[in-house]
Amino acid sequence: MGRLVPAVTRSLDILELFLEGDGTLSAPEVTRRLQLPRTTVHELLTTLAARSYLVQIPDQPGRYRLGVRTYQLGSRYAEQLDLAAEGQQVAREVAETCDETVHVAILEDTDVIYIAKVDSTHAVRMVSAAGRRLPAHCTSVGKMLLASLPQPELEARLKGREFTAMTPASITDPDELVAALAAVRERGVAVEHRESNPDVSCVAAPVRDSAGRVVAALSISVPMIRWSEERERELAELAAKGAGDLSVRLGHRGA
Repeated sequence: MGRLVPAVTRSLDILELFLEGDGTLSAPEVTRRLQLPRTTVHELLTTLAARSYLVQIPDQPGRYRLGVRTYQLGSRYAEQLDLAAEGQQVAREVAETCDETVHVAILEDTDVIYIAKVDSTHAVRMVSAAGRRLPAHCTSVGKMLLASLPQPELEARLKGREFTAMTPASITDPDELVAALAAVRERGVAVEHRESNPDVSCVAAPVRDSAGRVVAALSISVPMIRWSEERERELAELAAKGAGDLSVRLGHRGA
C-alpha cells in the first residue's frame, strides 16, 4: 500500500467539513476545526475553488460552499449505483431465460469491473463475483467496452500497455487486439473463447445511457461443455436483448 499524500488528505478533510451544519464555512472556521496553518488552509481553499469543488458565496465574502464539481461527482456515483441495481435486475431476467451466468461490467482504464452477477443453476458453472477486476483485453465485456471508445481515447489507453495473458488463448499482441476490436464494432457483439478462463466462453453486448454512450456491457458466460456455434448465436441475440433492456432502463431511446 502506498503512502497517503498529506495535501490530498487535507483537501478531502476540508470538503468533508461541508457535510455538516448549513454547508458553508469560512477560512478561519476551517483553520480552527482542522487545526491547520492559516496559509495552508488559504492555499487549499483557493485550489479547490479554482477547480470548482468549492465556490465563494457572492453576498458573504470569505465564505465558501460546495461547488458544481462535487455535484457532478455525486451524480456520476448515483448513476453507477442505478446502473448496478438495474443491471442486477436485468442480469437476473437474462439468467432465468438461458440458465447461464450473466455479468454486467464497466470499464476502468484498461480493466473491467463486474458490478452485477447472477449465477447459473447448473452444477458446472463459472466461478466469479461482483466487484472482481479483470484485464479488459481478456474478456468479452472488456473487448466490447474498448471497441466502443472513440478512436483517440482507445489509442491513448492502449499506448505503451503490456497485454498479459490469463490463458494460452489470451490476446497479447496489440495489432491482434486492434483487429479483434474492429471485428467487435462490425458485429455489434463481442465473443471470447477461453481467453480469461480456459474452460469458459463468453458473449457480450453494449449497454447505453440516455445520451447513447456505452457505459457498460452485459455478458453471458458458458462452460465449454455447453458451448457450440449454435449456442453462441442464441446467446449473442439474448445478450443483445438484455443489454438493450438495460439501456432502456437507463433512459436510452435510440435504435
